[in-house]
Amino acid sequence: MPEEDDYESLPSTYSVPVHMAAGALAGITEHCVMYPIDSVKTRMQSLCPCPDTQKCPTPVHSLMRIMKKEGWLRPLRGMNAMAAGAGPAHALYFTVYEKLRERFTGGTHGHSNTLSYAAAGVLATLIHDAVMNPAEVVKQRMQMAFSPYGSSIECVRCIYRREGIKAFYRSYATQLTMNIPFQMIHFSAYEFWQQLLNPEHKYDPKTHFIAGAMAGGLAAAVTTPMDCIKTVLNTQQSPEIEQNRVFMKATHAYQGMSDAMRSIYKQRGIRGFTCGIQARVMYQIPAAALSWSVYELFKFVLGYSEAKN
Repeated sequence: MPEEDDYESLPSTYSVPVHMAAGALAGITEHCVMYPIDSVKTRMQSLCPCPDTQKCPTPVHSLMRIMKKEGWLRPLRGMNAMAAGAGPAHALYFTVYEKLRERFTGGTHGHSNTLSYAAAGVLATLIHDAVMNPAEVVKQRMQMAFSPYGSSIECVRCIYRREGIKAFYRSYATQLTMNIPFQMIHFSAYEFWQQLLNPEHKYDPKTHFIAGAMAGGLAAAVTTPMDCIKTVLNTQQSPEIEQNRVFMKATHAYQGMSDAMRSIYKQRGIRGFTCGIQARVMYQIPAAALSWSVYELFKFVLGYSEAKN
């Protein structure tokens, strides 16, 4: 691995393959390492009864309860679908962000570029979510208690056969409504802390980790209400499945964001929009830290190799 002092000899911009490879590795690492906590969050937010998670005082207690009652590997169901989606989605996500940030800022850094960081993040999110949304639907269906699907492939087939292609994008508008402000906060906060802690913008694992953690935690907390709505839309089942599964009592099909919002409020009140916030923040802090750390690491290593060749 190159020394950090060699960073000065690297180009200020990197090629698309470098961004894509680093982004794909970052996305897969982020989602796979933190996947068990994400499974807990999904169950806490869904309106399908999941008493084992909703009665536990913390996400860690919920995770331990799931593992004890359903097996050690139960919190990992659907992870292969998430990994398959996270690779290409994050490859495009980081590449689009980096190239647009460079264009919008003219290659400069500083707090005056905050709006440019946010704008680049918004456009990167549009592309990321178009790729990622189907994987989100599959993994959240797999994460539910008593999920009727034996594998992610079976889940895809059943959803498509019973509900059509639109089921994979039912929550897309909600996803964008949540992720656009999430990524605006995320990228702006990350660049803010980088400027503060690492004004020379050299490769520095410690500052990438700290800036990523703080940016991810802040963005997660602010956008939890929209994440709750997205989870409700993603985890609703078709009436045929619901009638054959005792845990699926409701036969209501949510027509969109406003319908899901009314249902959450009716069943859980205003607190329903903060369900899973602890698990979400607990997930996003290390996930964002890992994502940025892995991304910057591989961008550094691959960029160094590319420059030497």
